[in-house]
Amino acid sequence: MAKKDYYEVLGVEKNADTSEIKKKYRKIAMKYHPDKNPDDKKAEEKFKEAAEAYEVLSDQDKRAKYDRFGHAGVNGHGGGGFSGGMTMEDIFSQFGDIFGDGGSPFESFFGGGRTSSRRSQGQRGSNIRIKVALTLDEIANGVTKKIKVKKQVKCNTCHGSGAKDSNSVSTCSTCRGQGYVRQVKSTFLGQMQTTVACPSCHGSGKTITAKCGTCHGEGRQRGDETLEIPIPAGAEDGMQLSMRGKGNAGMNGGPSGDLLINIEEKKHEFLQREGMNIIYDLYLNFADAALGTSVEVPVIGGKVKVKVPEGTQSGKIFRLKGKGLPAIQSYGRGDQLIHVNIWTPKKLNDKERKILEELRAMPNFKPQPGKTDKGFFDRMKDYFG
Repeated sequence: MAKKDYYEVLGVEKNADTSEIKKKYRKIAMKYHPDKNPDDKKAEEKFKEAAEAYEVLSDQDKRAKYDRFGHAGVNGHGGGGFSGGMTMEDIFSQFGDIFGDGGSPFESFFGGGRTSSRRSQGQRGSNIRIKVALTLDEIANGVTKKIKVKKQVKCNTCHGSGAKDSNSVSTCSTCRGQGYVRQVKSTFLGQMQTTVACPSCHGSGKTITAKCGTCHGEGRQRGDETLEIPIPAGAEDGMQLSMRGKGNAGMNGGPSGDLLINIEEKKHEFLQREGMNIIYDLYLNFADAALGTSVEVPVIGGKVKVKVPEGTQSGKIFRLKGKGLPAIQSYGRGDQLIHVNIWTPKKLNDKERKILEELRAMPNFKPQPGKTDKGFFDRMKDYFG
């Protein structure tokens, strides 16, 4: 099922400012909060959906990419987007300012029984940015790139715990194993009791008495991972995709960061891109333009023959329907536009000069543009206007 428009999810206009977006999200989050709607799967999905929309629209960079590329610009393509990879724990951790610094404003009303199930585990790993260079052929058809990424990976010895062995872990004395401590915080609902991750154990509820010899207690080590990165057809230069949880591993069992993929478009030898359209400059000699000819031109994925009628003027644009690039977020495909340039020789021998002198004096060689003969800018308006 297709994702809903983020602006529609939050009920805001596309020109809404950050404060309005935050206000709308907070209202929806309060309505569908899991503590207010226990065991209600539909409410939980609404809660996650609103958090996904807020994550993107509250961030200027992500919002700009979403406005330009739609969901593919911020969630990637099959790479585990927000709702597919973010847990309730992630939402409370990431949007702590909405719920009173990491806790739930409903906990004082509902007993706080859910808190321990969503407490933070260790420190989240950092994001990784990489560039992926694509040819026009790959952009036209979509491609899956296999790339080896050097990063922090979970320690193979302690499996991310950071401890020497199972006997080297004890209950945190600060939080007594709960992973959180209670505080009284000022929220938009007034003075309320909230919970935050324990500052001593960072929410794990445990402390390490003897560190792992391989990772020295971090729970991670340098390594690499070979990833298959699916790139959607129609991707553009500068577009950013993401794969959740494929960044650096977290410390002490914390969640991994994200892998951010920046698309770079390789320059084609003959073709140029203009949005969904492909532009090709065709150079003809004067005789071929006057007499007509058939020429072979490059297109994405091969070559095609194009018939040039006699009397073709310089600046003429031929259109190859559907030979452009696909739209990344909708149906349809661009065209290939062939721009005709008449090649004028820079040097002439005596025989060539004599022939041209004779032609110059003939009546059909005097310019006689008609009303239907459009200039360059008028022709470009017809195709791009």
